[in-house]
Amino acid sequence: MSLSSISLRSAVFPRSTTADKALLVAGGSVFIALLAQIALPIPGSPVPVTGQTLGVLLIGTSYGASLGLTTILTYLLAGILGAPIFASAGHGLSHVTGATGGYLFGMVVAAFIIGKLAGRKWDQRLQTSLFTMLLGNVIIFSFGLLWLHAFTDKSWAWTLANGFTPFIIGEILKIAIAGTSLPLVWRYVQK
Repeated sequence: MSLSSISLRSAVFPRSTTADKALLVAGGSVFIALLAQIALPIPGSPVPVTGQTLGVLLIGTSYGASLGLTTILTYLLAGILGAPIFASAGHGLSHVTGATGGYLFGMVVAAFIIGKLAGRKWDQRLQTSLFTMLLGNVIIFSFGLLWLHAFTDKSWAWTLANGFTPFIIGEILKIAIAGTSLPLVWRYVQK
């Protein structure tokens, strides 16, 4: 198995059993849930700044498309079924169908796409890793903003001011963290 054509998870755990994968999905879901608890409310906005997107970027890329997608879907399902794992210990279907639903659906799509790119080695070099993380954020925020605009029926100016602008600095930091850490981990794994 060539290290250049597999996910980081496969490189570290090359002979994963179904039980191993289930533990990774559970662990990844808990990781995202913990990062979701880092939540800062934005006055006037139904969308808080959270650490969730960092978790999605790291899990989606390091787990690969299939296991990353499964992990994000498991996280969402657990939250819908009542586990207090969404931002600020939130739970229930209303979080997925409410103002923040687009961001959550965007996380599902982003995890799959960045996982696919990671399978093509895009997480192994700094330039492509940073681009992959940026793309993941563009996907998340595209879904989130479209949904927020439709859900609130407010103007696009309001939507951008409350669903995008307050997030810019934090997302740049998350892109930098995920985009630089993965190539460094790969460098260590390849030795």
